[in-house]
Amino acid sequence: MKALEAKVYIIGAGPGDPDLITVKGNHILSTADVVLYTDSLVSEKLIARSRSDAIIRKSAGMALEEIVDEMVRYVREGKSVARIHTGDPAVYGAIFEQMAKLKEAAIPYEIIPGVSSVFASASVLGAELTIPELTQTLILTRVEGRTPVPEKEKLRDLAAHHTTLALFLSATLTKKVVRELLEAGWSEDTPVAVVQRATWPDQKILRSQLKTLDEDMRHAGIRSHAMILAGWALDEKLIEKAEHHQSKLYDKRFTHGYRKGVMNQ
Repeated sequence: MKALEAKVYIIGAGPGDPDLITVKGNHILSTADVVLYTDSLVSEKLIARSRSDAIIRKSAGMALEEIVDEMVRYVREGKSVARIHTGDPAVYGAIFEQMAKLKEAAIPYEIIPGVSSVFASASVLGAELTIPELTQTLILTRVEGRTPVPEKEKLRDLAAHHTTLALFLSATLTKKVVRELLEAGWSEDTPVAVVQRATWPDQKILRSQLKTLDEDMRHAGIRSHAMILAGWALDEKLIEKAEHHQSKLYDKRFTHGYRKGVMNQ
């Protein structure tokens, strides 16, 4: 890979497992002059891959202005800055405001995608979130708490589509989650899976149903850093009905650009 430029590289570090960063992200992290990372969410084992002489700065205790001021100062000194975020920075990454201020200061930046916690959670659950003949849509959202959501994006309205839901930042609001899904016509028996700190050594997995979700999460002690996945794609018994939910992709009777379909004998 080419040498790093004097700019900010906004990198998605993945959900927790240090090996789930991309090859490009890992290269930048291990090459950058400065590493600025969210220490409350990013693995220290990952940050240990930084250059031995790199400047390492923790950002969990910083306000937006402090974070941006540091990045601007280092880039103007001719240094490359690896700004390490958890998961994929495009989803609830709080990078928009950083990019706006960097642009205002005429500081170049580049975004490197990462593995989102929603897909890491599906992976550890052994789940596919889009099942043929069951659901083909995944909605990524959160329930409204102290921070509002747009009027047309209330959870009960989105849930009315009855697709698979991935709920970020909602583990402390499960009573509201349950209420809004029931108001949207969801069955109390709808499967729900919760993964706390997906791919970290202390990862927790909870299988539940909508009607007992709040109680089950309370008993499991899950109230932060958790992904809530809801919908019938999370049904553990679904795999026993696999013959009813097969895609056309590998169906021998289905013709596409790389395979000619075989007619029934």
